[in-house]
Amino acid sequence: MTQHLTDSLQTPTGTQPGGWWRDAVIYQVYPRSFADSNGDGMGDLEGIRSRLPYLKELGVDAVWLSPFYASPQADAGYDVADYRAIDPMFGTLHDADAVIREAHALGLRIIVDLVPNHCSDQHEWFKQALREGPGTPLRERFHFRPGRGADGAEPPNDWESIFGGPAWTRVADGEWYLHLFAPEQPDFNWDHPAVQDEFRSVLRFWLDLGVDGFRIDVAHGLVKAPGLPDLGRDEQLKLLGNQVLPFFDQDGVHEIYRSWRKVLDEYDGDRIGVAEAWTPSADRTALYLRPDELHQAFNFHYLGTGWNAADLRASVDDSLDAMRPVGAPTTWVLSNHDVVRHRTRFGGGLDRARAAALLMLALPGSAYVYQGEELGLPEVTDLPDEVRQDPSFFKENGQDGLRDGCRVPIPWSGTQAPYGFGTGGSWLPQPEAWAELSVEAQTGREGSTLELYREALRIRRAHPDLGAGDAVEWLDAPEGVLAFRRGDFVCTANTSAQPVAFAAPGVPLLASGELGPAGVLPADTTVWWQVTSG
Repeated sequence: MTQHLTDSLQTPTGTQPGGWWRDAVIYQVYPRSFADSNGDGMGDLEGIRSRLPYLKELGVDAVWLSPFYASPQADAGYDVADYRAIDPMFGTLHDADAVIREAHALGLRIIVDLVPNHCSDQHEWFKQALREGPGTPLRERFHFRPGRGADGAEPPNDWESIFGGPAWTRVADGEWYLHLFAPEQPDFNWDHPAVQDEFRSVLRFWLDLGVDGFRIDVAHGLVKAPGLPDLGRDEQLKLLGNQVLPFFDQDGVHEIYRSWRKVLDEYDGDRIGVAEAWTPSADRTALYLRPDELHQAFNFHYLGTGWNAADLRASVDDSLDAMRPVGAPTTWVLSNHDVVRHRTRFGGGLDRARAAALLMLALPGSAYVYQGEELGLPEVTDLPDEVRQDPSFFKENGQDGLRDGCRVPIPWSGTQAPYGFGTGGSWLPQPEAWAELSVEAQTGREGSTLELYREALRIRRAHPDLGAGDAVEWLDAPEGVLAFRRGDFVCTANTSAQPVAFAAPGVPLLASGELGPAGVLPADTTVWWQVTSG
């Protein structure tokens, strides 16, 4: 596959005005699957540190680390037992400090995951709450309630866990506690001042260590409706992201983030908060990004849009229109650790995945890249049941546990597993076909997906009309084609399965695949153009 470049682009000396995060490309590292330094088959912080030069060369601006805190790992670290300690499987606090320091030395920023909606059932607060019994102070920091029915044998309300089944578990003394996720993940009661004080302290702990921001897990879930009312609906999982629920996207969460913003603003260097907020609309998401709240929110509305020109255009317009009134940048994301990798999800194979990537990176705002997507990794759909670890896989509610398939450790080098991931295998098995997708195999290979990402990020950083701004100028285009202009830059994306006649709007900068004859835009191909006049 050929890539067409111009030599006129110069690397800028600084970031766009108004905050580094407004047009940043942020790379998500899933620590257990990135790089293993000690041969135990599990990625770790030292492995991440050793691979930071790769991320610098790739051209990203910041690195988001999924959880590495002390945890029983009931939900891959999203069940935190100690927010100020590192789980031994990942290393030590010294290792975390080394990652932050080396990243900064390379010009990379570090964002860490924060999990404030719930903790582990092994958190000291929760263990003490169980010991103390009903009506005691520690229980007020969680949602303990008596059950319904004559003997209290029914859950306090009809809420369902995201992982299936009731969102309540009964303890030995007869009370029930709320967990919107796994039973090992009790929800905090954010009406309690001690919970609020604790997390402001946790923020300062990591900010003092030098982190540049926080990705806030389940940012929409902290506040529950007063009285914890019944939802009155079955199959509640189908409602997620479609309507306001009594346990999600309650207006009270915004007071929490206003208090967090004050903490972030105490520190120099544009420290940021990024919301993982599943909301019914882009307008609701924008509420998290008002000037006195958080800085970014994941654009799940775009992530959930299929490979269809009309739908993508509508999603782009809705996203930009929603963020503009609050002055926040729109974010764009195709894959992460919770969804099927977009190469597989979109269908159409690698060509479509590459085209989607160039389209995303051409849009104004900040973009997120999930580890391995720059290698063109597909979802692993044939993992044996005995190796799966996703909690949803073990629930009898029809979920298929596909989150494991996007978490398989990435390939670095060599022709056999674990492909340079480490010396002791990998915690999830890697496919044989991944040898040709490794970093080593793709580095320097013309037309490889890795080199496509590297070149796209180089151009994005250098071109004055990429990343910045909050609008696109849509151009007339045939059915199935997206075309927009931003200054002297034009992006065209053919989402159809057939070549389309389309006059070249300028000089090609970069193409996701072979361009072919002049005046024809190939199927499942995105092209970047430099406009020289007009």
